[in-house]
Amino acid sequence: MISLITGASSGIGKDMAFEFAGRGYDLILVARSLDRLKEVKNEIIKKYGKCNVEIMKCDVSDIESVKKLYDDVRNKFVNIDVLVNNAGFGDCGKFYETDLEKDISMINTNILGLHILTKLFLRDMVKANSGYILNVASIAGFMPGPLMATYYSTKAYVVRLTRAIAKELKSVNSKVRIAAYCPGPVDTEFNKNANVTFSLKGQSSSDVARIGVKRLLKSKKVVYFSSLSIRIVACLAKIMPESFMANQAYRTQNRKLR
Repeated sequence: MISLITGASSGIGKDMAFEFAGRGYDLILVARSLDRLKEVKNEIIKKYGKCNVEIMKCDVSDIESVKKLYDDVRNKFVNIDVLVNNAGFGDCGKFYETDLEKDISMINTNILGLHILTKLFLRDMVKANSGYILNVASIAGFMPGPLMATYYSTKAYVVRLTRAIAKELKSVNSKVRIAAYCPGPVDTEFNKNANVTFSLKGQSSSDVARIGVKRLLKSKKVVYFSSLSIRIVACLAKIMPESFMANQAYRTQNRKLR
């Protein structure tokens, strides 16, 4: 069994690699930095020994790089059993003040790269009538996100896309499983890079990874969360006025910008 994980050089992606290795999966780890991937590979082999770990450099924000990744994987492995679309990043600030090029890169990484990999590998999985796809979204996908407008919007796309694909698969009785995993705040480099703050206490990336992998392989939920408190927030977001949720999000993020 083979699991391909993007954004695998740190945070949730790295910890998910350890989770899959512990379950006997061989790994294809993808990120922009080969040096950091080599470190992760060595750590996994040191812990699990017999696990086969392939590392591949790919900038998920670049369309041609993503297509080449798919071709390289197909040529070397033919099929994979699990695709984890984990690569992503965010930014904080007023929409009209944040850098346009960074926004474009975020959209390409969080949406376009995920979209392309999902479509290409899903075609193979549907033919084989087997496989798992995990799209790492966020609780951010359930509410408006002033001061993180682009990031929140990208995660809403991921949730909606995943739900739609899941329905299509169900309509043809496919055994392929696709799910959107929606953590809340996580103690990773992501929060430092995005310069964000949250009202909820962050979970460790190892806990988030463990829960995410377990639920993917054992649950039939299309959308699931990293904790009960995050699930409650998602439920509240559905019933509370969006203006209220927007005000709450704004107050939380604005503390960081003062």
